[in-house]
Amino acid sequence: MKVGIVAGEPSGDFLGAQLIADLRAQRPGLKVAGIGGPALRAAGCEVLYPMEKLAVMGLVEVLGKLWALSRLRARLADYFSNDPPDVFIGVDAPDFNLGLERKLREKGVKTVHYVCPTAWAWRPWRTYGIKRAAQRLLSLFPFEEAFFRSRGVNVHYVGHPLARQVALAADAAGARQRLGLAADVLTVALLPGSRAAELNRLVRPFIDAAAWLAARHEQICFISNAVNAEAAQQLRAAAARRGIQLLVVRDRSADTLAAADVALVASGTVTLEAMLHKTPLVVAYRMHSLSYWLLRAMIRVKFVALPNLLAQTRLAPEYFQADCRAEVLGPALQYWLEHPQQTQALMRRFTELHYALRNADASAAQVVLDLIDGNL
Repeated sequence: MKVGIVAGEPSGDFLGAQLIADLRAQRPGLKVAGIGGPALRAAGCEVLYPMEKLAVMGLVEVLGKLWALSRLRARLADYFSNDPPDVFIGVDAPDFNLGLERKLREKGVKTVHYVCPTAWAWRPWRTYGIKRAAQRLLSLFPFEEAFFRSRGVNVHYVGHPLARQVALAADAAGARQRLGLAADVLTVALLPGSRAAELNRLVRPFIDAAAWLAARHEQICFISNAVNAEAAQQLRAAAARRGIQLLVVRDRSADTLAAADVALVASGTVTLEAMLHKTPLVVAYRMHSLSYWLLRAMIRVKFVALPNLLAQTRLAPEYFQADCRAEVLGPALQYWLEHPQQTQALMRRFTELHYALRNADASAAQVVLDLIDGNL
C-alpha cells in the first residue's frame, strides 16, 4: 500500500507520523512519500521536500511565497499523478493541501484531509472547496464535526492523538526530574512558537515578560523548547541580552509544559498541549498588522486558544498585537501564581476537557483504511 502525505509544520508532522504508525500496524508493507519533518521521516516517510517549504503564516506574509508554493504544489501533483498512491493525506496546511487534494482527486486518487480547516471561525464558504477536495475530513475536536456535517462534508471525529498519549494526571515532578530542575523551584515555560516569523515577533515580548517576573521573584526558573538549533540560539541570545537565565531544550515540549507552574505560549497547538499537561497558561500572539486587521474583520468566534474553544468560555487569557508586551503578559502570568484556588479550578476543567477528547467516535487510521478498501 502506498500513501502520499503533506505536513507543513511540527504539529502536522506529529499528527502525520502518528497516523502512519497506526496505518503501518495494520498494513506492514506500507510505503509513504511526501512533505514532512523529523517525525514523519522517523515514521518511514520518504521526504521529497522539507516541511519548512510550507512554513508561512498570515494573509499578507504568504503573498511573497505564492509563486514558489504554486510551483511546489504543481510538482507534487505531477509526482503523485505519475505514481498514484492508494490515498493522499493532507495534514492541515489547508491553503496548500486542499488545492493539491482537488487536483489528485480529479485524477482518481482517494483523498483525506486531516485537521479541519477553521471554516467555523472564518471564511465559512471554504466548506464548498473542502467537499470538492477531500473525500474524508478527519476532525480533532468534537465541536467541528457538527459544523461540517451540517454543510454536507463527510467528516469523522477522530480525537487528538495527544489526548491519548498524555496521562490524565499531571506529572510535574517526573518532568522536572527529567529536565534536571529542582522540585520546588518556581518554573515558567516560554514557548513563542516554531516558525521563524513567530519567533521574530514573539521572542522579545516573551523574554521581556520573563524579566518582569524575575524582578518580582528571587528564585525563578525559565525554560523553553526549541525545534531546531537556530531557534535555540535566538532564544538564548534574547535571554542573555536581558540577563535572564533561560534553559533551552530541544524537542521536549511535553516535559517543558509539564514541569512549569505557568506557561506563556503562542497561539496554536501548544495551547492544547498546555491544557493536556494541566498547566495554567497565558496566550499571546503577534502577526503582520495588515493580516491581523483582515482576520479581525472576518473572524466569527470569540476565542482563539484551543482550551477556550473547547470550553466555549475564557479559561486562558489571550493577548494579541499591542497587548503582547511585558506590562500585560507579566501580570497575567503572575495572576496564576497568586491565585491557587483559581489555578486548581482551571486544572480540574482541563482534566474534564482532556477526558472528553479521548472519547472519539473512530480512529483516523480506520477511516483512511475504510476509504481505501471501499467500506465507507
